[in-house]
Amino acid sequence: MLIDTHAHLVDRQFAKDLGAVLDRAQENGVAVIINVGYDLKSSFDAVILAQKYDFIYTAVGIHPHDATRVPEDYLNKLKELCRHTRVVAIGEIGLDYYRNLSPRPIQQRVFREQLALARELNLPVIIHDREAHQEVIEILSKDKPSQAGGVIHCFSGDREMALACMNMGFYLSFAGPITFSKVNQVHEVVVQVPLEKILIETDAPYLAPQGRRGKRNEPAYVRFVGEKIALLKNIPFTKVAAVTTANAKNLFKISS
Repeated sequence: MLIDTHAHLVDRQFAKDLGAVLDRAQENGVAVIINVGYDLKSSFDAVILAQKYDFIYTAVGIHPHDATRVPEDYLNKLKELCRHTRVVAIGEIGLDYYRNLSPRPIQQRVFREQLALARELNLPVIIHDREAHQEVIEILSKDKPSQAGGVIHCFSGDREMALACMNMGFYLSFAGPITFSKVNQVHEVVVQVPLEKILIETDAPYLAPQGRRGKRNEPAYVRFVGEKIALLKNIPFTKVAAVTTANAKNLFKISS
């Protein structure tokens, strides 16, 4: 049993064959998918999709790319979506200093506002961090997440950042890039951190693993992430599957 803790199933790349994509996921042992929103529309659509499939749960939130486009009442709209039982987290939220599609001060404000919403609702958070390691840590240290904790999605930091995140109660999630050969820093983090603090994900349709780079990613490929972690840690894949599944269930309060 595997859990893909981060996918974007409402992306237009899945518009024509989502049913087949979900079938392949289940055929490859994926029992649960966390479908993650990135703006109000995708969050709304993610909730609708989760209501159709009992193995799909959802997170709702505003990605830093979309921080400049939120309406004044966006927090109320997110809060309303969180009333649905299939919503298990606020995300994906955070900072992106690589593309800078929203001004950094606005990214930071929207990030902090959503952390406050997560505290109010006692929901875990899914954090996006790209080229913004120091600022993400600073904000999480000051504007602490709820007691429900959270996960650093597609972790790309070093051992020091990993320790700081784990000390704040966060899980570290790894995606297709750990299957690449020239990511030594991330490989070292995987080896050093306890399996009990690791989640696996695809970020589908993005970040396809080695052998499928440049092609559409999908939840079935989360197996390759788990297999790479098993190889790096020199442990059975079955153990990686069992522990990361238990971790995901614990974070997102999933009983199925």
